[in-house]
Amino acid sequence: MLNALEVVTTVIVGVMVGVEFSVAFVMNRILNALPEDSAQLGHAHGGRMLGAVMPVWYIGSLVLVVAWAVAAWHHHGTGLVVAAGALLILSVVMSVLLLVPINNRNRTWTPDNRPADWKQQLSRWERWHYARVALIVAAFALLVSALA
Repeated sequence: MLNALEVVTTVIVGVMVGVEFSVAFVMNRILNALPEDSAQLGHAHGGRMLGAVMPVWYIGSLVLVVAWAVAAWHHHGTGLVVAAGALLILSVVMSVLLLVPINNRNRTWTPDNRPADWKQQLSRWERWHYARVALIVAAFALLVSALA
């Protein structure tokens, strides 16, 4: 049963990392290359779509990591799992305090109601997102290392 929990947790966190990596290094570059109104509308749509899914994914991943740490408390590699959990907690806190407020504004913008500084706000979101991606990549690497 522990092996199944380890694999399921690693896969779910890994796929989350892949999605967030893709947002940072693929989707945002595609959207930013579009004409102004299209770029802003694309970011708003992405904010609505991923803003609905990612909280469940982040919290679910964290719950699975905690379950793994508890179930494997006396096993080799548990310290790595706990460290991964700490990084995921930091990513959730970072999301709630820094990224979600910007995303909540962005997802309601249209070309008619967006603020004058919308590009600067999205740029700030992107910088924080790069930091969050680094955290969750590190957490994923720790989980994979715990399997070895």
